[in-house]
Amino acid sequence: MSLIALTRAVSPAIARCELTHLSRAPIDFERARAQHEGYELALRALGCTVQQLPTGPEMPDAVFIEDAAVVVDGLAIITRPGAQSRRSECEGVARALEAYRPLAYIEEPGTLDGGDVLVVGQSIFIGLSSRTNLAAVEQMQRLVAPLGYMVQAVRVTGCLHLKSAVSAAADDVVLMNRDWAPVDAFTGCDIIYVHPDEPHGANVVLIGQSLVYPTAFPRTRERLESRGLGVTGVDVSELAKAEGAVTCCSLIFTAGQPAAPTLNP
Repeated sequence: MSLIALTRAVSPAIARCELTHLSRAPIDFERARAQHEGYELALRALGCTVQQLPTGPEMPDAVFIEDAAVVVDGLAIITRPGAQSRRSECEGVARALEAYRPLAYIEEPGTLDGGDVLVVGQSIFIGLSSRTNLAAVEQMQRLVAPLGYMVQAVRVTGCLHLKSAVSAAADDVVLMNRDWAPVDAFTGCDIIYVHPDEPHGANVVLIGQSLVYPTAFPRTRERLESRGLGVTGVDVSELAKAEGAVTCCSLIFTAGQPAAPTLNP
């Protein structure tokens, strides 16, 4: 099985990134770029073919490529990000994805950030946040139902995206901060809770049976490893100042050829 990881270079304008829950702090561009390169090396080591897309000063947040699309078996949904400043990021991502999947688009009045979309098996949880609205959830339901997916809206509080609060750690296991997402929405999953001293530690990238996880959260990492999960640590501390995390820096999917033309919701 061939895994593709789409990434995007760190913009030299990352210091002008959108912020919602964090205060602005100086971001060292060169350090952020070096951390991103280390992240890409970790993806390669776990078997991904990394395809990096270009960026520029007009797209300060573009390194967080996950927000521009949602890729499932048989379809790639190009989002309509909640921050208007980020909508120009989607065109380049769509061009890259059309080699692998038929495309569909979230349309006005829907707004959707990919960071609010968590796929666990055939279940798709979508966070209702400051960036994602119910109109987009309804469009997603229509798009993925023919592919056998079930969509569930989840209210997010206290953080930017759903995957800031909960992410997939194995096929049926999620890592969660219970203060930011409702536990009862994930009753069908085995839940590992972040250490109480590490509220931002609920975001992890699952690649096969392995995890990519920030080095900033060692106590939560211990909880993952105690469950027999293999963890590769990465330093993303500069990207975290831009409200970034490990899932948002890539779009990871199995390679495949498009089976249908572009679709509309």
